[in-house]
Amino acid sequence: MVEDEGQMGERIERRTGEGDIGRQECQKDMEQKTAQREKKRRNFQREMGQRNHQKEMERVIQGHQRRGEVPRLLLHSCCAPCSSYVLEYLSRYFWITVLYYNPNIYPPEEILKRADEQERLIATMPVEHTVAYLEGSYEPELFFAAVKGHEEDREGGERCALCYRLRLEEAARQAKAGGFDYFTTTLSISPLKNAGKLNEIGEELAAQYGVAYLSSDFKKKDGYKRSTELSREYGLYRQDYCGCVFSKRERDRQREGCP
Repeated sequence: MVEDEGQMGERIERRTGEGDIGRQECQKDMEQKTAQREKKRRNFQREMGQRNHQKEMERVIQGHQRRGEVPRLLLHSCCAPCSSYVLEYLSRYFWITVLYYNPNIYPPEEILKRADEQERLIATMPVEHTVAYLEGSYEPELFFAAVKGHEEDREGGERCALCYRLRLEEAARQAKAGGFDYFTTTLSISPLKNAGKLNEIGEELAAQYGVAYLSSDFKKKDGYKRSTELSREYGLYRQDYCGCVFSKRERDRQREGCP
């Protein structure tokens, strides 16, 4: 049977349409696979600690600067020396309230000494945007409950991650209650602290409490070095152990030459 021109045209049009649909489906499939690969890449980077949290923070800051905004930031601080560089840096871009909440600190007189130094630094350090101070309750029983079963962990292990979460969760609660735009912590400035884990916990709590977490790694760009310079400049008390009774014991053992 010989096709007339009309039948042939219909068949060509049908095939062309089928081809277009096929190309669209192929394109959609490729886009989905690309998105899946990108998601796997991000997950892999997160697992391997390859995210550049400093650059992520810089992009956030740049966005607010373009819009002429100065957001409110609740900054959890572990101590005055660690907060020194962070305040010098971030007070140019945020209205900051420093939250001093550290139920892990031992002995009790140590937390008073650190809190006094924190207040003194805030009162004397020149900043572009005023910094406020909020002192949390001293609740060591919450710390001991949180790390129960991990008393013998080495510093930097699971016990520290549980301690991070305890303090960051209080920061998230306070940020939510105070209507802050962001919360974050000074803890990542220490070379001994796991910035990837801190940011992971912060982002989980951000989703839970509905307040954005400011991704950060303050040791980058010589942040830790600058904090030591500022500590000398302001004569800040610098402790020689992380803060908790377990890190103090570990420090004491090392001083005595014990493994």
